[in-house]
Amino acid sequence: MENEDFIKRLTALRIATGKSARDLSLNLGQSPNYINNIENGKSLPSLSMFFYICEYLNITPAEFFDTKVQSPTRLKELNEAAAGLTAEEIEHIIAIIKDIKK
Repeated sequence: MENEDFIKRLTALRIATGKSARDLSLNLGQSPNYINNIENGKSLPSLSMFFYICEYLNITPAEFFDTKVQSPTRLKELNEAAAGLTAEEIEHIIAIIKDIKK
């Protein structure tokens, strides 16, 4: 993943949480401009800070880099909601998803 892609992914995932760059920075114990500097390409997080960012966003590092999934936290929520459904009910949901993706 290139730096520009990393920045876009971080920004998209942060926005999906409804948090401002300033709020995320402060929640990570950093200066108010920390995330803003990353999103503007002025710096990159250390590896340990990247892990904290993922933890804050409630995703794994693998989910961060899996750009096929636009909203990993919502996908987790969908998976949890589907737990306990019968095979037939899951087939219905899959059919609905396939229809939506057309």
